[in-house]
Amino acid sequence: MIDRRMMMATSAAFAFVGRAKAEERMPMYGLIGQMKAVPGKRAALAGILLEGTETMPGCLSYIIAEDRVDADALWITEVWDSQQSHAASLKLPAVQAAITKGRPLIAGFGSRTETLPLGGSGLRES
Repeated sequence: MIDRRMMMATSAAFAFVGRAKAEERMPMYGLIGQMKAVPGKRAALAGILLEGTETMPGCLSYIIAEDRVDADALWITEVWDSQQSHAASLKLPAVQAAITKGRPLIAGFGSRTETLPLGGSGLRES
């Protein structure tokens, strides 16, 4: 039979190990931003943004969505395994090509928020 002290010590050890493993992981990095297309060019811009998104190391989720009210606006929601992976992605040849190709179709930007993703349905494992 396990006495109370042994049970408390075991519980404390498991809690410490769980906390240590969670602290070892780098926090995920998220971005949510609005991009405004040149009038009438939203679909073309969305297509460019969606090209090659499967080849971005560290990208756990990359969602392009049309704004339901503003006919020229897109929302981009990204989750990365780290902020460093996001920064590195901006140097990838495919991403540089998409930026060059899409730049003439961008009229401006709306709000932009950095987030600390905790997890959720549909989030790919790194």
